[in-house]
Amino acid sequence: MTSAVLSIQLLQPHHGRRVSVTTTRGFSSTISGGLISYRSFNRRGDGLRHNGIVTRALLGRRTQKAVKRETVIPDPDYRIPIVLFGFAGGLVYYDNLIPAVPVGLLALLLLVQTTRVRFVFDDEALEVKVGDELKESGENVFVGGKNRWKYSTFVNWEFWWPNFPILVYFKETQTKPEGQIHFFPIIFNGKQLYDVMVERAGPSKTSGPK
Repeated sequence: MTSAVLSIQLLQPHHGRRVSVTTTRGFSSTISGGLISYRSFNRRGDGLRHNGIVTRALLGRRTQKAVKRETVIPDPDYRIPIVLFGFAGGLVYYDNLIPAVPVGLLALLLLVQTTRVRFVFDDEALEVKVGDELKESGENVFVGGKNRWKYSTFVNWEFWWPNFPILVYFKETQTKPEGQIHFFPIIFNGKQLYDVMVERAGPSKTSGPK
C-alpha cells in the first residue's frame, strides 16, 4: 500500500515545486522534478564534514602551541672597546692627556661589559643577563623594573649606525604606557643582533650591518 501511494505521488506533475514524502522507514526524501536526495544521508555527511573541520582545527591549535622559537644569544664583540683604546692611545701619543683619560675609562668599562653582559632572546622577550651562567641582571638602574621586555611591547627600534653599529635604540610600552626609550652599546655581534631583532621585534627603520 505504501509503495502504491508513493508511485502515485511520483507520477503527479509538480511544475518545479519541491515536495517532501515520508516513508514508513522513518527517513524523508526530497523530490524536485525527477531528482531524489536523502536528507538523512546529507545530515550524516554534514556531521562528518563538521567533525573533521573541528578535529583539524583542534589539532592545528595544539601544533601551533607546541612550536617554540629557540633562545638566541648574540656573540660578544670587542671592536668598540678596542677602537676606543686605540683612540685613547693616540691622544696620549699627542700629549692630549685630559681627553685621553675619559676615553680610556669608557673603553675599559665597555671591555668589562662585553665580557659580562648578554642579550638573551627567548621565545617571548628580550632579557639582559650577566655572565656565561646567564644570571639575573637585577632592576634597571635608570628606569627601574626588570631588564626584560616582551617583543609585543616594542614600538620601534634601530641601529646607529648600520655599517659600524655603535648603539641599539628601542622603544617599548611595558615599562610605561606612553613608551620608554632604551640605548645600549652594541658590544655583541652586530649582524646576529640585527637578524634576531628583525625576527622577534619586527623590521627596523635602518638597514642591517653588512
